[in-house]
Amino acid sequence: MNYGLQISASGVLTSMYRQDVLSNNLANMSTVGYKPDIPATMQRDPARIEDDLGFMPSNSLIERLGAGVLSAPNRVSFAQGALETTDRPLDLAIEGDGFFVVRNDAPGADGVQVRLTRDGRFSLDSSGQIVMTTTGLPLLDTRNQPITPPGTGSIGVAVDGSMMQDGEIFARVQVADVPDRSVLKKEGAGLFAPSAAGASSMFGILGRVRQGAVEGAAVNEIDAMMQVTSASRSAQSNIGMITYHDRLMERAINTFGRSA
Repeated sequence: MNYGLQISASGVLTSMYRQDVLSNNLANMSTVGYKPDIPATMQRDPARIEDDLGFMPSNSLIERLGAGVLSAPNRVSFAQGALETTDRPLDLAIEGDGFFVVRNDAPGADGVQVRLTRDGRFSLDSSGQIVMTTTGLPLLDTRNQPITPPGTGSIGVAVDGSMMQDGEIFARVQVADVPDRSVLKKEGAGLFAPSAAGASSMFGILGRVRQGAVEGAAVNEIDAMMQVTSASRSAQSNIGMITYHDRLMERAINTFGRSA
């Protein structure tokens, strides 16, 4: 196959993938606590290097062109989203760093049950525990225990996460973080699953808890739309290059094939 056509095809595929990722960010503009993905690309090594065939003959000039691009692993932007007031007593938001800690009884691949989230929409379940409204996973306190209010009175939450009822503190919401956020894997529903090493190195932080508010998606709609447009134009440009290479091959076949 034409080498230039292969390079252009790799540009089309990575640009379309970028467009998909950025469009997903745009579609989640109204999702509470959503953290956008940042797509990335990396240069692909020539086939001789990629397949560890250094002994094979090759053209050094063509190899210097590279072999196109590949999609690199996505990164997640953990930038703070805007806080939106709801006035619901069990809606919580974190102002600053950190995550709410919840427990999933179905452990992940590393056997880790804790999950981290910035989605602070909580409610009481049928057993009286405070759980995520969207998933039903229980909110954990600083002792890694589910939180159950002792009575039926109104609940107040201080900026340090202390939960009070009838003037008495009965629990403190756990707000934690990990040293390296690259170990957090998105699970959907606003949840992040830490690796076993990440879960064992979690630490409490001083992010302020705001009651009666939630954190909006950390997506800038103007930037997201411009990036989607840029990815679309990149895909179209590479498709144009494929068309040019196709025409060159057609001309070469018709011209030189006829001469032969």
